[in-house]
Amino acid sequence: MTILGEYALWIALPVSVWGMLLGYVGGRTQRGDYVLSAERTIYAVFFLLVLASLGVVSAFLGDKFEYWYVASYSNREMEIFYKITGLWAGQRGSLLFWAVILAFFSTLCVFLNRKKNREFMPYVAGVLQTILTFFLIVLLFADVNPFEQLAFTPANGQGLNPQLQNYWMTIHPPTL
Repeated sequence: MTILGEYALWIALPVSVWGMLLGYVGGRTQRGDYVLSAERTIYAVFFLLVLASLGVVSAFLGDKFEYWYVASYSNREMEIFYKITGLWAGQRGSLLFWAVILAFFSTLCVFLNRKKNREFMPYVAGVLQTILTFFLIVLLFADVNPFEQLAFTPANGQGLNPQLQNYWMTIHPPTL
């Protein structure tokens, strides 16, 4: 599942760029098929980002310490609950989680406006995909990729900061 998540993150970038271009070109040329495709790419990027997040969570649950992010924020003794919430324990996972939330609300926006505000939707889709593209570029190329592998696999991870092992840490990011 972890490799599938990594591939999903890499596939999401060209899909997002394609959707961004389709949105702007569709709005400029009034091509409904381009606009519809741009909207569908938002659904696709959301799905791909969810897969990527599940890949990170599965790495935490599987104690895959060959991944820098998992080795830095988990260990074998950590409770499963904290391993799941390890997704947003550090910058790499938090950025991915933020992108998933953004993609969710982008999907919701497109879905709720599928029958109304059609004159704005090409530009809405283009702008939303531009923002998602930015997040994906940062995740993949700015040294914050949660799937970065270590040169060696440690026997155990460093674990989560003890100050973060509480109920409020687990609900804080999703409630924002």
